Amino acid sequence: MGEQDPGGSNKKGKSAKKVPAAVKKAAAVEKPAKKAAPVRKTAVRPPSGESPTALVRRARRINRELAEVYPYAHPELDFENPFQLVVATVLSAQTTDLRVNQTTPALFARYPTPEDLAAAVPEEVEEILRPCGFFRAKTKSVIGLSKALVENFGGEVPGKLEDLVTLPGVGRKTAFVVLGNAFGRPGITVDTHFQRLVRRWRWTDETDPDKIEAAVGALFPKSDWTDLSHHVIWHGRRICHARKPACGACPIAPLCPAYGEGETDPEKAAKLLKYEKGGFPGQRLKPPQAYLDAGGRPAPPLGAA
Repeated sequence: MGEQDPGGSNKKGKSAKKVPAAVKKAAAVEKPAKKAAPVRKTAVRPPSGESPTALVRRARRINRELAEVYPYAHPELDFENPFQLVVATVLSAQTTDLRVNQTTPALFARYPTPEDLAAAVPEEVEEILRPCGFFRAKTKSVIGLSKALVENFGGEVPGKLEDLVTLPGVGRKTAFVVLGNAFGRPGITVDTHFQRLVRRWRWTDETDPDKIEAAVGALFPKSDWTDLSHHVIWHGRRICHARKPACGACPIAPLCPAYGEGETDPEKAAKLLKYEKGGFPGQRLKPPQAYLDAGGRPAPPLGAA
């Protein structure tokens, strides 16, 4: 995915060392911000020809439609407590939630508390995390955040944004996942799916995640933010794919300015559906009961046929 930077020259004429692509990818594990300044509210800037009021109405209708399609939408990482969620979210960088869910059972069985993981031998953690990719960088992050929890927060995951982003590997996106799903505090999770869809829907033309967070947050009441994140991310994973969206199977097609970018034939579009919409297992090994009641299937454990 990443490309190597071409070698350049400094002022003294010495060649700069090339940075391997793998190193650049590993460095992409979400870095914490030193300060968590609140995102300023931004004025709603609708697409050309759409009034601010019309944009708000269309955006909220899309969310209502998605809520009917995915009434059981939930975080797709398996967790039983805030510590497991923050670790799993850090591990999910540049891999699937499914692969994280298949990897964390062994991790949490061996290191169930921040104290246990803080005292772990890095090489042993690396072996467990190897399936997640970039396991050395992720090992450093999860051991580091565990040490910070023990030393600075009494072994408990803090419930404030400004505290969470001081943990190694934890930035705003990870913090809002934890706040919204472990503490019930509203937040918008701006991952790659969220960014792609809100731009396709012309809710915003921003590209910076913090600015996207502010722009979309201005369209919805704060109480909707966490569920909105789930609805958008689920739709991006199942129907509105990056390379070939299944437009012909999309329940919000009449509301989408980007309709037609993907397959519009209903039968062909149906073959593009993923996870439970296409009859495949979801990403969690232990999904919520509401998901199972709706016909969703749990994912298989690591190594299962």
